[in-house]
Amino acid sequence: MKIGYARVSTKDQNLDLQIDALKKYECSEIFQEKVSSGKDRPELERLLNYLRSGDIFVVCRLDKVGGSLSKLLNIIKNLNDKGVYFVSLNDGIDTSSSAGKFQLSIFDAFLEYEKNIISERTNAGLKAAKKRGVIGGRPTGITEETIKKAKLVSKLYSLGELTIVDLCKNQNISRATFYRYLEICKESTTADE
Repeated sequence: MKIGYARVSTKDQNLDLQIDALKKYECSEIFQEKVSSGKDRPELERLLNYLRSGDIFVVCRLDKVGGSLSKLLNIIKNLNDKGVYFVSLNDGIDTSSSAGKFQLSIFDAFLEYEKNIISERTNAGLKAAKKRGVIGGRPTGITEETIKKAKLVSKLYSLGELTIVDLCKNQNISRATFYRYLEICKESTTADE
């Protein structure tokens, strides 16, 4: 069975061109979605769960499936594992053919190459920073300054004169930081006992 997927990024965009192309390719069913590729796509998820071995997943263009090459290749690999073929009409990719499989292996090689280049650059940057005496990453432990601020906030809160919102505004901290400070005070009190 040929199953189509049509997607546009916004509600005011039109799916007609994609649907016409998918119908021309004789898709028996077409899943439609109006959502950005970076967001949850329930219709794509429903389609991926619907597909069975021997089915053909058809799109007009590659970018309709994955927002990034890595997501796209991951989806296609999962389809392949299920015995489902993938066709992109405008890109000339058909994984039921040797040429289509070859194209995807080239994409996969480029993706691996890109990952390796990024890793090499990151490692080179870390080594250069280390030579200059710069240590990356999150600061280790809690500083004395943080403990002092946490104790102040905890004391102000225990007085009960300010609401949490007012206290956060007064101390220029977020609500999450407020609760983190209370936790720090609780931990330091337990450690002192």
